[in-house]
Amino acid sequence: MSSSLNVFLLDPAAARGLVGSGDERPLRLAADRLRDELASADDWFSCEIENGAPRAAEALRALVHGGPYSADRDHAFQYGYAYQRLCSLRGEFLDNSSFSPFRGAWLSAVDEGLAALGVAAVSVAKFGYRSGLPAGVPRSLDFPGCGEWTHEQCLAALAEFERAERDGAAPELEYDVAKAVADVRGWLRRTAEHPGLGVVGFVS
Repeated sequence: MSSSLNVFLLDPAAARGLVGSGDERPLRLAADRLRDELASADDWFSCEIENGAPRAAEALRALVHGGPYSADRDHAFQYGYAYQRLCSLRGEFLDNSSFSPFRGAWLSAVDEGLAALGVAAVSVAKFGYRSGLPAGVPRSLDFPGCGEWTHEQCLAALAEFERAERDGAAPELEYDVAKAVADVRGWLRRTAEHPGLGVVGFVS
């Protein structure tokens, strides 16, 4: 089974602030821009919806209004995907060609490549956890995972990259790992161009 990592350039705090805000604007935007995606998601999860899970648009509305959420833990995945959609509306999608699809422990392998360069301020494997979901949002036992890098963490990681390059301490990595590490550096450079912005990532 393969997975995918989707990453967005945005202010993580602003994204979390949309949850429970009661702001109808992202809901109207989703109805316009994500209509096909919402319909496709409802089709994909039709069995779960028949068993009581909220539809994609219902989960998005619950997220924006801070509930009510389904009490069934098996339905929590819909709120994770709803948060991903909020981030997609708020932020800029970053190139994930090295991370979609991926199998097994690929994210940990990329982290090992980063560590070999002395980069420890960020972790792509962190996106597979649930630490990036806003407080109060139901946590799924499965997908999607969600993590975030703050602007400060991104700048620190970029400085670590530059230090390794300056000190000549950059070991030769396997081709695929090296490409993924280069993509991560590209994400960090994008954050450096936009004060206050970080990265929010989702694994599904």
